[in-house]
Amino acid sequence: MVHHFNEIFIQILILLAIALAVIGIAQKLNRPYSIALVLVGLLLGMIHIPVLEQAETYITQSNVFQAIVISLFLPILLGDASLKLPFSHLREHSKPVLALALGGTLISFGLIALGGYYLLGLPLVVACTFAALMSATDPISVISIFKSLGVPKKLTTVIEGESLLNDGIAVVLFQISSIYLLSYMEMGWGGVGSGLLLFLQFAVGGTIVGLILGFVFSRIIVYYDDYPFETALSAVLFFGCYFIAEHMHVSGVIAVVVGGLVFGNYGRKVGMSETTHTNIDTFWDTIALIANSLIFLMIGLEIRNIDFGGRWPVLLLAILIVLIARSAAVYLSLAGVKGFENKFKHILNWGGLKGSLSIALALSLPIEFEGREDILVLAFSVVLFSLLIQGLSIEKLILKLGAAPRPIHNDQTSEKDA
Repeated sequence: MVHHFNEIFIQILILLAIALAVIGIAQKLNRPYSIALVLVGLLLGMIHIPVLEQAETYITQSNVFQAIVISLFLPILLGDASLKLPFSHLREHSKPVLALALGGTLISFGLIALGGYYLLGLPLVVACTFAALMSATDPISVISIFKSLGVPKKLTTVIEGESLLNDGIAVVLFQISSIYLLSYMEMGWGGVGSGLLLFLQFAVGGTIVGLILGFVFSRIIVYYDDYPFETALSAVLFFGCYFIAEHMHVSGVIAVVVGGLVFGNYGRKVGMSETTHTNIDTFWDTIALIANSLIFLMIGLEIRNIDFGGRWPVLLLAILIVLIARSAAVYLSLAGVKGFENKFKHILNWGGLKGSLSIALALSLPIEFEGREDILVLAFSVVLFSLLIQGLSIEKLILKLGAAPRPIHNDQTSEKDA
């Protein structure tokens, strides 16, 4: 058994080394690394490499690994993002952020669920689960392009804030759809009320857990000026928020987001020296890079186990449904927000990429979940389209709309711009 896991660990290290090599090349070419990783993952998934075969099988077919994906990667990715987002920026642009994260996410979820059920012919549970996956946005690729072009901070804050908040909502919708929806359907209209109550329980409960733990850990670091200790505390905070909330049957994702925002803003103000601030950010930059590297490679590796044969019309229709739902979510939710320029709406619409969170959630579905293969096929197809087509064309759209005042190279991007 030990020998078996040693072999898998070595092979995963090989995959990580490949991922880091790809990232290094992508940075030198001034291209988003997530898109490059997907392309390389596709290549690895389509060709036979004996030394990687066991790792690929473990990654794509192991229930243990799928549990690790959701319980390890989610706190890392969400904690890293929430820790670094200034609350003052969120407050300044709260109207568009909340409109997109709340109204936009629910509009997107509803339209994709209806499209999946009526147009794709999916069972309602599968359609709603797929809709939840596709309602989460992943700005990693877009943000790197924004920074390289010098896009206004307002637009960067809005797309980061939307992603951070809608991730929590999307995961709650995913949990309700994949676990509880079937039993609520049997209850008729009473099930609708129960579903709404559960949604509020997940959201409010997760928020309370995050607020309490974020405040407690922020007060602890007031008494220390030791950045390794404080960095370790931040890790305990993120994973503690997630697992405590999940144990209490509330949203671990929302708890991590709220806890990270409190710790990264209030905790940073009252208890962090500049050295601690810099080192915590550097630590989570590194950990998030590793997590994203493996997830984006997994997008390509999973292709080998998915049968696309004869499904192309359905896949194209699914992509179209997601694009229409995103457009409706952006333009309808921002219709009442004054002073938000149309060119920014166009960029937010096309820049609402699907990525690592959608894949992590899809891979976390149990092997025995009915409709898992359909969800994987649809989710991977939409994510690939999103990253490769939208991700590679968003820069041209930004420049065409005149939303970038100056093209600059990544190496010249200052910390302040970032």
